[in-house]
Amino acid sequence: MKSVKVRFFDLFFIFFFICFVFRLAGSAQVKKVTYIPKPGEYKYTFGQHKPVLRIKPEWVVETTTEDCYDGRVKSPQDIPTKVIPPDHDNPQTGPFYVEGAEPGDTLAVHLLKLEPARDHGISSYFPYFGALSVTAYTALLHPPLPEKVWWYEINRENKTVRFKALSGNFTCEIPMRPFLGCLGVAPAHNESRWTVVPEAFGGNLDFPEVRPGNTIYLPVNVKGALLFMGDGHLVQGDGEIIGTAVEAAMKVAFVVDIIKNQNVSWPRVESDDYIMSVGSYRPLEDAFRIAHKDMVEWLVADFGLEIMDAYQLLSQVGVAKIAQVVDPNYTVAAMFPKKYLPNAAKLSTPHNKLKEIKF
Repeated sequence: MKSVKVRFFDLFFIFFFICFVFRLAGSAQVKKVTYIPKPGEYKYTFGQHKPVLRIKPEWVVETTTEDCYDGRVKSPQDIPTKVIPPDHDNPQTGPFYVEGAEPGDTLAVHLLKLEPARDHGISSYFPYFGALSVTAYTALLHPPLPEKVWWYEINRENKTVRFKALSGNFTCEIPMRPFLGCLGVAPAHNESRWTVVPEAFGGNLDFPEVRPGNTIYLPVNVKGALLFMGDGHLVQGDGEIIGTAVEAAMKVAFVVDIIKNQNVSWPRVESDDYIMSVGSYRPLEDAFRIAHKDMVEWLVADFGLEIMDAYQLLSQVGVAKIAQVVDPNYTVAAMFPKKYLPNAAKLSTPHNKLKEIKF
């Protein structure tokens, strides 16, 4: 009887030792790195910057981003155009150099976490900016609307922000849906682009699906890709019509992968339910065409549909979202429900792999 107890104890110990080893091995598979930008380290263009950190595919990267006001609006009384230096809109964290990324590849960026770094968000109206205002492109003789600032208090427990009317006592709670307004890589042709611009390299897309749990695909134009991110949003309606969302500094965690020798022409996004092509240009119908043409080509190249069948099916089940109509280029997303994809149940994409990474 005694020997049986000894053997049982030995087996018990071995079992837990094996479990412990496997747990260590599992945790060792995920390398975590952190980069917290210091004042003066933010970037105000996409491209033409030295990397702040070299990372590898499947590393978990934790970082922070500043709000679109460069952190200069510190109270509801601060007027953005008075406190933000010229051309300091949408400060970017990065760039991150991705080991192994070469021109002609595609960079997959999976967002793991976005959380507000402060207890408030800010929205404002900038003169000569916004969909319903005089702008540099909509040149009219009457003056712009008055510059205003709205201060949104964050309720972390309820995951909401509070809208307070500037005139009267009306308030309401709006559910937070955090996303990055800016996510992009270095542009092609050695260009350097202002951080308010969205284009083929990504940039200031202001698309609410650039959010935790989703994977964003970007073209690699230079060695290392050079990944930038910033302009965190807590809430934004379709179109971002006043020119700003509820803007906030963010705590960010993300992971990347590389699709070798396959290049996307425009940013793409994948969620559990949709694949999405994103186009940015002016006029709005050209952004719409870019997004939908890219979606048809995606359905043909990766999912085996003939071009006219893809065109027909997208016309019947597609969803079109206007991300923003305020930036130098407008942004439209063509969204295709994954349940209608051929062999949808067997779909294998980088999104499915990256979303399994824990941190």
